Amino acid sequence: MSGGNSGNQPDGGGGPVKRSGQGVVVRAGAGAAVGTVQTRGARAVKALKLARKNWVLYAFLIPCLAYVIIFNYVPMYGVQIAFRDFAASKGIWGSDWVGLKHITRFLSSYHFMTLLKNTLTLSVYSLVAGFPMPIILAFVLNYTTFRRFRKFAQTATYAPHLISTVVIVGMLLTFMQGGGVFNQLLAKIGVDPVLWTGTPKLFPHIYVWSGIWQGTGWSSIIYIAVLAGVSSELHEAAIVDGANILHRIWYIDFAELLPTVVILLIMNLGQVMSVGFEKVFLLQNPVNLETSEVIATYVYKTGIQGAQYSFSAAVGLFNNLVNIVLLVIVNKVADVVTGSSLW
Repeated sequence: MSGGNSGNQPDGGGGPVKRSGQGVVVRAGAGAAVGTVQTRGARAVKALKLARKNWVLYAFLIPCLAYVIIFNYVPMYGVQIAFRDFAASKGIWGSDWVGLKHITRFLSSYHFMTLLKNTLTLSVYSLVAGFPMPIILAFVLNYTTFRRFRKFAQTATYAPHLISTVVIVGMLLTFMQGGGVFNQLLAKIGVDPVLWTGTPKLFPHIYVWSGIWQGTGWSSIIYIAVLAGVSSELHEAAIVDGANILHRIWYIDFAELLPTVVILLIMNLGQVMSVGFEKVFLLQNPVNLETSEVIATYVYKTGIQGAQYSFSAAVGLFNNLVNIVLLVIVNKVADVVTGSSLW
């Protein structure tokens, strides 16, 4: 009787067993485990076949992976000097471990609030003023019907990105000097000359708007590419329904752009504590340090010029940790609000 039955029965081995019509006993747990192993094995075989088939494409990844490993991961070994009193004569491992001493020193120093305020001022100002500009430019170029003007505008707005920061700063300093172009233009309308680089309150405006001029065109490329992929049938249907150009921009184009905008906004907010060192440092002078000294330049001056390697490493580590925390928070908020996120 038992040989002709099929079903699940308890077994002395500690798990349910399944008896087939042929009297073969298969333990359910073991069968599931075997099935999982077989599935993983099949996936591994399939992945290996694809790798062999497309080995040339994978070979192209090798230089990129090597670059990231050598220049991004290997240097992490040296991060530990932020928690040591590093001395070159003792080496990294031989230097004394001091824990959070340097981070505590930075947070309690009288420089901290000034550095934090200046860094956030430049970052937030750049984000608020600069982030919408490439989107607006992309819409303008997308709806421009005069093809020659569109090509000229694209070339004119892309070109500043190709100029090095050193040259940009040199141009700015030349234009803003006592007899420079800016003061000559002010003189023509009866305004007294301005000491541009010697007025601390003007530094954020000079930094931000020169950055917008330099980067808006280049940053608009990704938005223009997205807009180029919007179906023309959607616009035709909207026109038939009586939608004007503003309605089409908001309900069709911006809706298509929204995931891209959210991703780029998350990435920008994740770098809010990372103000570009080179441009700030080149525009600095003893007069405008009140508003131009940021964390990046402070790390350079204390670490390289002052040879306080452990302290500067601790400040840089603190800066990066804040960026990581902000990135995770903003990514989560974006995922909840819009459904788009980095991960």
